[in-house]
Amino acid sequence: MMIIMKANATPQEVEHVIEHVKSVGLAVHLSQGIEATIIGAIGETHNIPVEQFEILDGVDIVKRITQPFKLASRQFHPEDSVFPLDGFTVGGEEISIIAGPCSVESRSQILETAHAVKEAGASALRGGVFKPRTSPYAFQGLGEEGLEYLAEARDQTGLPIVAEIMSQTQLELMVKYVDVLQVGARNMQNFNLLRAIGETRTTVLLKRGLSATIEELLMSAEYILSGGNKQVMLCERGIRTFETSTRNTTDINSIPVLKNLTHLPVILDPSHSTGYSDYVAAIARAAIAAGADGLIVEVHPDPAHAVSDGKQSLRPEKFAAMVKQVGQIAQIMGRRLASVQGEYSPTRQDWS
Repeated sequence: MMIIMKANATPQEVEHVIEHVKSVGLAVHLSQGIEATIIGAIGETHNIPVEQFEILDGVDIVKRITQPFKLASRQFHPEDSVFPLDGFTVGGEEISIIAGPCSVESRSQILETAHAVKEAGASALRGGVFKPRTSPYAFQGLGEEGLEYLAEARDQTGLPIVAEIMSQTQLELMVKYVDVLQVGARNMQNFNLLRAIGETRTTVLLKRGLSATIEELLMSAEYILSGGNKQVMLCERGIRTFETSTRNTTDINSIPVLKNLTHLPVILDPSHSTGYSDYVAAIARAAIAAGADGLIVEVHPDPAHAVSDGKQSLRPEKFAAMVKQVGQIAQIMGRRLASVQGEYSPTRQDWS
């Protein structure tokens, strides 16, 4: 439930309400704004009468949050979440474009790609270093060597880096290098990993599972938020249906649905959701028109020789053309493309 304090509530009254919330076995989420202080009572509250909070000094209104995802719900947080990411903001009026190869293959490959996507208008660089491959014999990624190449690319371009984490054992290493931890579709319900990431303060890109419902995606986000990490982006990357003409089926519906249900930024991945480079730009345009806060797109300087996902990767010139198109749509929607300003300045904190 959500306890809204009166504008003139004293710190002592706020603390007394917090103590009362804890005394009935609920967790506390405190949000102190300019106009009001809101105390979120998190847990199983259906058997707890709101009256016992309404009578406390300093309390203005008590509301039940009907959605099972409490912290992710727009009921709890009516305004869109907007947060900084090394030179630009995620959410709000800006549209962020994350671009790069499926896998970091070599130093020269990632540096060439980083400069190309930066010039085309990307606001962040993606690159896989630990790869969840269906076959155990496929390329599994360069690991820390790949992270070092990504860090060098960031130093040269100023682009913050996004890389996928697959295991809790990789967490301490990853937060030392990356600006955004990507949780892939296969790990969307790896709850131990989500809890561990929630204890960090590194921005997260949480991808929807192949067969996950929107509510399941939001419940996974709740695990991260409940740990105190508020910088979470949701990513629609296509779901598995009976259709075989594309790799997955892009759920464009999910964008307005998510924007209605949650305050968290919503990103769309047109590369994985289609599986073919010929369709990426069209779905990217549709995503921005539908209200997405950004895109994550696979770009490779030589897709024909990519070690993974070459079919769905754009060449740099095709990516540049796509950026111009989505930029025009963003303007129609009253928004603009984000861009990294100035030199890169590390803002991340190592996790411990």
